Amino acid sequence: MSKRVLVIAPHPDDETLALGGAITKFINQGHEVHLLIVSGHLPPVYKQEDYDITINEAHNAFKVMGVTNFTFLEIPATQIGDLPIHELNKKFTDIVDMLKPHMVFCPYPDRHIDHRIVFESTMVATRPVGSGKNIEILGAYETLSETHWNAPHIEPNFTPNWIIDISDFIDIKIQALGCYKSQISDFPGPRSIEAVKSLANFRGTQAGFAYGEAVHIIRKIS
Repeated sequence: MSKRVLVIAPHPDDETLALGGAITKFINQGHEVHLLIVSGHLPPVYKQEDYDITINEAHNAFKVMGVTNFTFLEIPATQIGDLPIHELNKKFTDIVDMLKPHMVFCPYPDRHIDHRIVFESTMVATRPVGSGKNIEILGAYETLSETHWNAPHIEPNFTPNWIIDISDFIDIKIQALGCYKSQISDFPGPRSIEAVKSLANFRGTQAGFAYGEAVHIIRKIS
């Protein structure tokens, strides 16, 4: 049965870093995948040209993964918190009400302030009332490098309880990530192609297959 899947990403590239393989897998399985990109490299912190570059890269990555449904909220990066919280919550809730997704994925509340705020607003928009009752799986994903820079035992540690097998889609994930030339770094950078592939390899072997993407399931109904 086809499902509606919503992946909420704080910035362009987070969706591919975290779930590029799963996104491609879901699409190949016939599911309807929607991406919500909350923020981007916009003025005043960044130049408009920076945003234009990353948006073009995002479109190229989406094509590689087969994504045709996406929304950019165009909130300046690192300034999501400047938006009144009720306004941000409404933007998220409006998307959930419109799509009525069966699965929702959001960032784990990690080192990046944007990730933590997006997590909080996702939790509000996906409460099990109204359209939220349609949500069968709500999960938080890890993002190199931010998730792994949390202070152990002082802040929450990412502990996955679902590994999605992306062994058949790792090459597409890496190809899509390669579209983000302005964002990926050389090895041993945490967002290098080698690091991303190594993490996928490690996650896969945790569950008995070659490559995987990790999710912490927040809520699951059946």
